[in-house]
Amino acid sequence: MAEEIKNTESAVAPAEEKKTVTEAAAETATAAKENVFSMFGGGAKKEAKKDDDDEENDRSGSAKAQKEKAAEGAEDDDKAEEEEADVHFEPVVHLTEKVDTKTNEEAEEQTFKMRAKLFKFDSESREWKERGTGDVRLLKHKENGKTRLVMRRDKTLKVCANHYIVPDMKLSPNVGSDRSWVWNAAADVSEGEPEAATLAIRFGNSENANLFKEGFIKAQQENEALFSKDS
Repeated sequence: MAEEIKNTESAVAPAEEKKTVTEAAAETATAAKENVFSMFGGGAKKEAKKDDDDEENDRSGSAKAQKEKAAEGAEDDDKAEEEEADVHFEPVVHLTEKVDTKTNEEAEEQTFKMRAKLFKFDSESREWKERGTGDVRLLKHKENGKTRLVMRRDKTLKVCANHYIVPDMKLSPNVGSDRSWVWNAAADVSEGEPEAATLAIRFGNSENANLFKEGFIKAQQENEALFSKDS
């Protein structure tokens, strides 16, 4: 009996040893398989894919956050532009009243007007100098009836001749021209202070020059009676 039990234990022991060897071989084979999978993109592939998915999610989340941040920045810019558009500045000068510039011609009526070019004789250089081009006018005062000659330059409207047409003035034709006249003014005030001046005026044609002469002589005759009355 004892011998049978011993034989049985002896038979079992090799079986257990055999099982242990089998398990070890299986484990070895599994480890080798995992190594092969990992070598050729096998076993750890799922983990790598998971890591890639996490990284992709991080990038997507970052891009989304950047878009949201950019949208917020655009809204801030729009708000800033609206705030700037609402800025209102009060004008320093209020142009609510019309300013009338007086020319001292308001109390006069125009009896003659013609475009011409005016010259003034310079006694120092002994030559004619141009004073300006514009409309020469004869203006008659509405109250005292006296007529004066006024001429302003084009564009600037600066006065280049301003004097009464007095009886002792003599209108003479300019040498070699049928459309130009010369006369002496004892008190021309175009520069502010009265001064003696020798003036010459030239028109576009002889017809205009003769019309000026007629108006000049008529004003001279009317002024002669008025000036003699004052004296």
